[in-house]
Amino acid sequence: MARSHARSKRKYTGKKYKRFRKKRKRELERPTIDTLIGPDKKKPQRTMGDNRKIRLFSTNYINVTDPNTNKTTKTRILGFESNAASKDLNRRHVLTKGAVVETELGNARITSRPGQHGVLNGVLI
Repeated sequence: MARSHARSKRKYTGKKYKRFRKKRKRELERPTIDTLIGPDKKKPQRTMGDNRKIRLFSTNYINVTDPNTNKTTKTRILGFESNAASKDLNRRHVLTKGAVVETELGNARITSRPGQHGVLNGVLI
C-alpha cells in the first residue's frame, strides 16, 4: 500500500475519521534516500511543477565551513561518527542533517539535507 501525506485516519482520541475520498497521487510519499559514505552517486528527481531535486545516494566529500575564519573548503570524509536522529540511522551509518562525520579538518556536523539538496555541507565542531 502506498504511503501518503494525507491526514491521519484517526483523531487524537483514537476515534476514526469518516472517510470522504480515496488517496490522491499528489499526496503520495517517495521512499527516503539513505545517503552513505562511498563513491559519488546522484540522481535527478522530477517534482511538482516540473521542478528538480538532486538525490544524493553516496559521496566521499563534504563542504566544511570553519566558523572562526568563515572559510569553506571541500574535504574528504574519513569516517562516520554519530547520527542523533535515530539509533537505526546511527547503526547503518546514514548521513542526514545533524549527523557528525570525521573529516581531514576535524569533526563536522552536517547542515544540509543530502537526500533533498544533493550536496553535503557541514560546520566544524
